[in-house]
Amino acid sequence: MELSMEEQRAYVMRLLDALEVTDRDKRLKVARAILYLAQGVFDECDTETDVLYWSRHNVFLLYDMGIFTALLELLSMEIDNNQACSSAVRKPAISLADSTELRVLLSIMYLMVETIRVEMEGDSPERKAAREAFKTELGSPLYNGEPFALLLFTMVTKFCSMNAPHFPMKKVLLLLWKTILFTLGGFEELQEMKVRMRELLSLPPLPEDSIKVVRNMRAASPPASAMELIEQQQQQKRGRRSRRPLVKQDSLDTYNERDPFKNDDARDEEDDPEDVDSGIEGEVDPLDRDVIIQPPPPPPPLRPPTERVSFPKGLPWAPKVREKDIEHFLETSRNKFIGFTLGNDTDTLVGLPRPIHESVKTLKQHKYVSIAEVQIKREEELQQCPMTMGEEEVEETPAEILYLGMLPSLSQYVIALLKLLLAAAPTSKAKTDSINILADVLPEEMPITVLQSMKLGIDVNRHKEIIVKAIAALLLLLLKHFKLNHIYQFEYVAQHLVFANCIPLILKFFNQNIMSYISAKNSICALDFPHCVVHEMPELTAESLEAGDSNQFCWRNLFSCINLLRILNKITKWKHSRTMMLVVFKSAPILKRALKVKQAMMQLYVLKLLKIQTKYLGRQWRKSNMKTMSAIYQKVRHRLNDDWAYGNDIDARPWDFQAEECALRESIEKFNMRRYDKNQNSEFTPVDNCLQSVLGQRVDLPEDFHYSYEMWLEREVFSQPIQWEGLLQAQ
Repeated sequence: MELSMEEQRAYVMRLLDALEVTDRDKRLKVARAILYLAQGVFDECDTETDVLYWSRHNVFLLYDMGIFTALLELLSMEIDNNQACSSAVRKPAISLADSTELRVLLSIMYLMVETIRVEMEGDSPERKAAREAFKTELGSPLYNGEPFALLLFTMVTKFCSMNAPHFPMKKVLLLLWKTILFTLGGFEELQEMKVRMRELLSLPPLPEDSIKVVRNMRAASPPASAMELIEQQQQQKRGRRSRRPLVKQDSLDTYNERDPFKNDDARDEEDDPEDVDSGIEGEVDPLDRDVIIQPPPPPPPLRPPTERVSFPKGLPWAPKVREKDIEHFLETSRNKFIGFTLGNDTDTLVGLPRPIHESVKTLKQHKYVSIAEVQIKREEELQQCPMTMGEEEVEETPAEILYLGMLPSLSQYVIALLKLLLAAAPTSKAKTDSINILADVLPEEMPITVLQSMKLGIDVNRHKEIIVKAIAALLLLLLKHFKLNHIYQFEYVAQHLVFANCIPLILKFFNQNIMSYISAKNSICALDFPHCVVHEMPELTAESLEAGDSNQFCWRNLFSCINLLRILNKITKWKHSRTMMLVVFKSAPILKRALKVKQAMMQLYVLKLLKIQTKYLGRQWRKSNMKTMSAIYQKVRHRLNDDWAYGNDIDARPWDFQAEECALRESIEKFNMRRYDKNQNSEFTPVDNCLQSVLGQRVDLPEDFHYSYEMWLEREVFSQPIQWEGLLQAQ
């Protein structure tokens, strides 16, 4: 801390030289020294702020001196270390000691990626330039001709194929997630890219910013369970005052004045200090339902109060209509009133009554053309007229480079990630043949005291939660970025997820007591970095470990749940075959239980998943779940002529699901072949018309061909009647 900038640079340069020594122990000692610098030279600091300041300062210095490239070479060397892999495979029990070098390298890399990724207000122009340079470097195929993320994906598949069981998977997945978040961009950047792409394709702007709408949405009370309803009836019999379970909704304008999902608080909606994310109420004792639960004191606002948008009157989302919906509506109207149809013509309204004219006008007002529809149409044109359209100009975006690298082994990457998700899920039972994800958390010597066992138990649970969080975020990022880059890239990843049983896996994850998962306390505050290195370590007791932290719920697990629900939404939206999978796997009761979590964003994605399958669940289900139906109506975007609530729709009829998936697969394969298979024998290659040169070409025949040559001649030539006249006419 006391050295000048030049002296610090000289010190780092000396460490960089020492990294190249052949002695493994010396190399590890130097790597630990670099890790200490990246962690903010905490021994010289007095406060947590100082640690974070020096960590940031040192990370930018390390990047500037080229430490990342040197670490990458060492990491590649460790990955290819067959001796370590084979000894780990033979070991009956793998512990922390087997992955020391890898963990140190991955920790430094993670600190560098995460620190440089996060932008701070006071960053100098040099730091901003370094951030952009590092972002480009990570996203470009500079490392062995492929992006850095591909190296990490290779580590994941190697681990899952049991060839390298000592790899510290938690650190690899965290680094992979943050690398993709940095190179491709988070949701805010994604929204900006979407807006730019719509402008480029001359499409109308988005009706609203979905991030802001969800941020201002309020959570609804969960629908009452059967037990709670019985208790309620008993209370009524005893003459106690009971609240009405459902308030009639006279019109959309009463949405804010009287919300049947809120407790009957006297406070006005606008004056309610409770923000979207301010808390999740635990499950209420049915006997105490009349007691109004006071919300916890509001947290300090993250944004200036002036920025807060007042909660909108009416519905939160602008309705959307697809071109296909308008065509379908006109087709049925024409059949009814005229007796014939006009195909895809959506402009001719001759012979249709005035109300139909008004309906079409309303539908067209809310017509929404997605980027995906434009991309599909463009792809069809390229497939049909390759000569006229010419070569497609593909922009080398980070997402495009990543997809190109992932394409050959994409199914392996997806299966490996889902295997890890299954192993880390709290509902999974330990099996002898499942992969061991605890290699980088179990110590060499197992605990002998109760306190050590409790500490290890908390550590193992925390470890699993982090793995779930990293995989959920990683998959969602890939799906969203590939969808924007090209719809068929997204469909390819989504189809691999479906074929690898992602839908039942996520439903299995939610088939647990989701309230206890979200309020789990698997962290020890005293051991959190940088708190543990600056303050005196308090004595840990079994009681203090049992009490856990003071947080009402675990943000990490809530984040994982929301992302898994979003992945499920992404892969089932507009796909009848996959929606039927949700119905077949009896997802409705599982999803309904997840509504107990009073967090608006999570509830929104649960309600979306329930909405797409309501028409398949039957009238009785809809009748007994009116509260859920009302919540869907209030919170989920409307498609104007989507008959989701009644099931009279044509889409609810039996469907050839296999044909749907096969047609999609065929489109994806055509896209991949056209855009990425450069070695294909195109049907447009010039034909040699010269008889002499054709006959003069050497054709390699199999060795045994000359034995059966005469039989082949007899079968293929002499016994086949050739109609020469027909052949000449066809020419």
